Amino acid sequence: MTEPLRVGFAGTPAFARAALAAIADAGHHVPLVLTQPDRPAGRGLKLQASAVKQEALARGLRVLQPRGLRLDGRFAEEAAAARAALVEARLDVLVVAAYGLILPQWALTCAVHGALNIHASLLPRWRGAAPIQRAIEAGDAETGITLMRMDAGLDTGPMLLARSLPIGAQDSAASLHDRLAALGAQLVVEGLPLWVRGGLPATPQPSDGITYAAKIDKAEAAIDWRLPAGLIERRVRAFDPFPGASFELGGQAVKLWRARVGQTPAETPAPGLCVLPGPGRLQVACGDGLLELLEVQRTGGRRVAVAEFLRGQTIAPGTQLTLPASG
Repeated sequence: MTEPLRVGFAGTPAFARAALAAIADAGHHVPLVLTQPDRPAGRGLKLQASAVKQEALARGLRVLQPRGLRLDGRFAEEAAAARAALVEARLDVLVVAAYGLILPQWALTCAVHGALNIHASLLPRWRGAAPIQRAIEAGDAETGITLMRMDAGLDTGPMLLARSLPIGAQDSAASLHDRLAALGAQLVVEGLPLWVRGGLPATPQPSDGITYAAKIDKAEAAIDWRLPAGLIERRVRAFDPFPGASFELGGQAVKLWRARVGQTPAETPAPGLCVLPGPGRLQVACGDGLLELLEVQRTGGRRVAVAEFLRGQTIAPGTQLTLPASG
């Protein structure tokens, strides 16, 4: 490879961990890693380090976890310490991947060659917090990774490299995440030396085709059977693993992890009505068509096939599932 670079890294979840590992494995020096503070997780709500922090510590890298980066904000002291550390690191470039904090102008310009972001969509489609989930939900045929130079806007900077991959009919957010994380790691290692040598043109994003991927809200988990069956099926995949699509049966929440669109009958029953087309099978009427449930999970239980679920749960034909309050 070319001469190793001094690369700062800012990221938090598993998606970013893959990129950090690839940068270090490529022989670049990573003098400083920024990541979110440890958060409570699991049933015991014990503090847990981010995936990026775990990777950095395993490699003996210096880690900072400021709660904010604004020099005039609530955590100004931590922000000032982070700025001093970044300046001291004498970075060639700062790489950012799903960090979770907005970078102020001083952070965008702390490295000689600026800050680069690994974004999990083909910009300008799906700017924002949840590009993987929203691409599946919308029924996009493909997505990809865009390596971009960061500016003050929300994923608005010029594009340096982009590579696409198809979204499969069975892809969940989890499976697509893993493929995109690997692609992002590959693309940033490929792009870093080219960018520093001036071999990557910075192409402004087109003004057409801009969409925003809003953060996933837990309230979106409740299945609204009045929606089309195809949209509900895509949401089931888009919300796997978080927050998981769910419905209420007998006063208990049940998560739906896998489903398929059933054949549309001549007359579709009212939304939320249960249809049992045969032993071990369960379909639910939607606003447009039927959705066949394939894999579910009771609260506190494990994921099981619907046939197993029905052996312990009597559902009469015509059972009406609860419809969430609209609007």
